[in-house]
Amino acid sequence: MGQFILITGGTKGIGKAVASCLAKAGHNLLLTYASDEGEAIRAVNGLQQQFGVEVDSLQADISDKNTIDKIEQYLDDRDIRLEAVVFNAGLTCRDPFEELDMAEWERVFFANVHFPVFLLQRIVRRIGKGGSIVFTGSLMGIQPHSVSLAYGVTKSAVHSLVKNMVKFLVPYELRVNAVAPGFVDTEWQKTKPAEIRRNIENKVSLGRFCDPEELAEVYKMLIENSYFNGEVVVVDGGYSYK
Repeated sequence: MGQFILITGGTKGIGKAVASCLAKAGHNLLLTYASDEGEAIRAVNGLQQQFGVEVDSLQADISDKNTIDKIEQYLDDRDIRLEAVVFNAGLTCRDPFEELDMAEWERVFFANVHFPVFLLQRIVRRIGKGGSIVFTGSLMGIQPHSVSLAYGVTKSAVHSLVKNMVKFLVPYELRVNAVAPGFVDTEWQKTKPAEIRRNIENKVSLGRFCDPEELAEVYKMLIENSYFNGEVVVVDGGYSYK
C-alpha cells in the first residue's frame, strides 16, 4: 500500500476541510470518525470520486483508551505507512466552573492530550522520515475561554506539547506543529444565533469567520513545508484587535 495521512476527526468540520485539501493535492487518507458511519461513508466516497485518491475511514472514540489499540491494530493489519498525522479530533465540556465534574474534566484531558500522546507513541515508527505531525490547537488555548475551562486548558497543553515534542521526535526525523484556529465557519458555528456571530465578527480585524478551506491550506503547508517545526500557527483573522 502507498503512504497515507491519518486525520483524526476527519469526516466533519475542520477535519473534513483538511481531508479535502490534502486529497486534492494527491494524498491518500485514513479518516477517523466518532460515531456517524453514514457521514463517514459519504465523506470517503466523495473524496475518492472527486480526487481519485485512496481514502478509508475508521470509527474511533478518542475518549476511550482502547481506541489506541484499535488504531494501532488497524495500521498493523494492513501494514499502512504514514507520511503525516493530523490530530484534529477533540472534546469540550461546557459545564459552569461551579458544576465541573472531575470525571468529565478527565475525559476532556484524555481526549485532547493523553490520547494523541499515547497513540503517537504506538505509531511513530510507521511515519516515514521527514514526515509531519500537526495538532489542532485553538485560539482558546491562548485567549481566556469564558465557556469551557477544560477546553481552554487542554488546548494550552496541546500548544506546549508541540513545543516539547520537537526534541523527542528528532531521532525519528519528524516535524511537529500546531494550528490554532480562531472562529471557523464550520457547521457547528453556523448554528450560533446571529447576534452572537456579529459580536464575534466585531472582534475580528477581517470582520468575518474563517472559511474552513482557507484554514485547511495552513495544515497542508505545515505538512508539505520541510522547515516548519515546533510552531503554533495562529489563524484568527486578527482577533481582539480592538
